[in-house]
Amino acid sequence: MNADLEQRAQAFADAIGRAMPDDGLAQTAIPGLWLIRSSQPTEPLQVLHEPAVCIIAQGAKQVMLADRSYAYDPAKYLVVSVDLPLSGHVTQASEQVPYLCMRLDLDPVLLASVMMERGLDRARETGIGRGLLLSATEPELIDASTRLVRLLQAPGDIGFLAPLVVREIYYRLMLGEQGESIRRIAVAESRTQRISRSIVWIKTHYSQPFSVETLARQAGMSPSAFHQSFKAVTSMSPLQFQKQLRLQEARRLMIGKAIDAARAGFEVGYESASQFTREYRRLFGQPPARDVARFRERDAGALPIAANSML
Repeated sequence: MNADLEQRAQAFADAIGRAMPDDGLAQTAIPGLWLIRSSQPTEPLQVLHEPAVCIIAQGAKQVMLADRSYAYDPAKYLVVSVDLPLSGHVTQASEQVPYLCMRLDLDPVLLASVMMERGLDRARETGIGRGLLLSATEPELIDASTRLVRLLQAPGDIGFLAPLVVREIYYRLMLGEQGESIRRIAVAESRTQRISRSIVWIKTHYSQPFSVETLARQAGMSPSAFHQSFKAVTSMSPLQFQKQLRLQEARRLMIGKAIDAARAGFEVGYESASQFTREYRRLFGQPPARDVARFRERDAGALPIAANSML
């Protein structure tokens, strides 16, 4: 990271530090804006992450999507364009130099409005973008993000100025190196958006069986094209995606509602307890009872899955 970008990142970190003096994840007074702070590296956390841009001001993080790993820090920002089951952990943080990050949820309608107002071209349909993107952080994006966070110190200005700054951030994202993939989020009938609607359907009906042919028909695609596009966006097949959602929800039920593994597996759609235990261990590294006991001993203070994650 060059000296100019480092200086801007420090101003960004100072703004987050003033607004977020303690560790944790906080929803702010600005709609869609979240701040994250951690004074130490963390263990991997499995989450269902909604569409958002995550910009680190200080520290570093690693995210896993299926078998792919993505590392980012102030020199790179992360965009999640569709709902994705991810695993992430802070890799660089300390009491003196805590991990500081801003997350801004992405609204497809507002993205479309900015795209049309600024006369930006629609994304080409020659390909389909991945659901998780890393891009080099531009100085203008850091500056806009710093101004947005600083508004938290001036509550009376938020209503008028925050929407303008959010629009600027969207504009910067669509002009960046992954701009075409981000613009696909705003196009209602793009393949990315059709896959996104299928993901939402699976998310809503994760405990129910389904056929790829039915989802493909709903998306207006052939089964082969749908399967190929789904895997391009999510790095997994529709059935693998459903499996991750089921296992994450089962984990949430066991930790958050203190139900046993057999009942949790049944509630998320498993008919075989042995299959549930086997697949749970494959994803989380330990059988259900041992994994849940570890979280309770650690007194994590937050559920291992949440719509609004710390990524």
